[in-house]
Formats: sequence, C-alpha cells, structure tokens
Amino acid sequence: MIDLHTHTLLSDGALTLAEHIRRAEVAGYRFLGISDHADFANLPVILPQVLTAAAWENKLHRVAVLAGVELTHVRPEQLADATAMARQSGADYVIVHGETVAEPVVEGTNRAAIAAGADILAHPGLITLADAQLAAEKGVMLEISGKSGHCLTNGHVAQTARQTGAALIFGSDAHTPEQMPRRAYAEKIMRGAGLTTEEIFAAFANAQRFAERKLQGK
Repeated sequence: MIDLHTHTLLSDGALTLAEHIRRAEVAGYRFLGISDHADFANLPVILPQVLTAAAWENKLHRVAVLAGVELTHVRPEQLADATAMARQSGADYVIVHGETVAEPVVEGTNRAAIAAGADILAHPGLITLADAQLAAEKGVMLEISGKSGHCLTNGHVAQTARQTGAALIFGSDAHTPEQMPRRAYAEKIMRGAGLTTEEIFAAFANAQRFAERKLQGK
C-alpha cells in the first residue's frame, strides 16, 4: 500500500505521529505520506515535527515515511507563495486541497495549485479539461480520493485524466486508523471510479516512483 495523503492530530487527524505510523504499518503500508492541513500560520509549526518523525522512522526501514503538507483553503492568488514556503521549509512534497464539491473551496484553486507546481491536487472535484490538461503538462498528479464526500467526483476525475493524459494517484485522506485502507480496498475504490486494472496499477506505480525519488533525494 502506498498512500501519500493522511492526517495526524497535528491538524484534524486522530493520532500522534508514532501511532499513526504504526497503524499504517499494520495496514500493510510500504510508503506513508503525512500531509497535515497547512497554511501560512501553522506550516512552520507542524512541518518540522513531521520531518523529525519521518527521519527517526526511516532509520528503521519498516515504513518509508515522507513529510508533506496539504495546503488547505489557501487563497488561489497566494498558493504560489505557500507552495514555495513549504518547499523552502523542507517538505518532501506539496498537496493542495482541491475544489471538492463537499466543501467551499475558492473557485480557481485547482488552476492556481497546478500553476504553482504542487505535486498532488487532492480531490479536485469537477476539474475542467483545461485544468487537467495543464496538470498533465506540468506533471501534477490528480487524486482519486478514498474519503467520504470527496470521493463523489472520482468518476469525473478518472474520466478527465484519461482524456488529457494527466497522471492519477490514490489518496485515502485518512484522519483515523479506520480510514487507512489496505491495498485491495483502495483498488476497489479506484475500480468504482471506472479505472481499469492497468490504470489502477499505473496510479500506484506513479506513487511509488514519486515516493522513491523523493526519498532518494534526501
């Protein structure tokens, strides 16, 4: 299992970092991304803690942990600055909380996140073909979400990615241990979005290549 979109109690998740990592290990995770909700105010506080937890865990070579952030409800015109701030602060990767239909995300966030060079656009809702095309050109991965509410447009995201060649990735958006899916269940979610077996394997291959590249760069 490879999942780069999870949350701890550093934002609105349930678990401490150590327990979060252990729960992921028990669920069969090989690569775990911790990407707590962040903005200009809390990013300097939470990211160093995730980086520290990841560094200690990665000494043991049991679960490969990456330290990311999910820029959440940052205004579109400020996403480039927030993305740069995250990278300068040492984030392994940057997720942007996309225009899910379940929450009042500012219109234009999807386009701004892609233009800012985020690594992953989470639950991008009714993403336009133009935005998906830009994501394909800039190498921004679009998420198939495992989270209730955010998953409502998974089928649209899958279809739009197929039309434009945008890369897909699975993200559980887990906030509790019960929301950490094993690989077989994650594949069922993706199949429910209309993806073929080959497309599902390709999405996990995207995630593995990305994670390995980030870890090797350290």
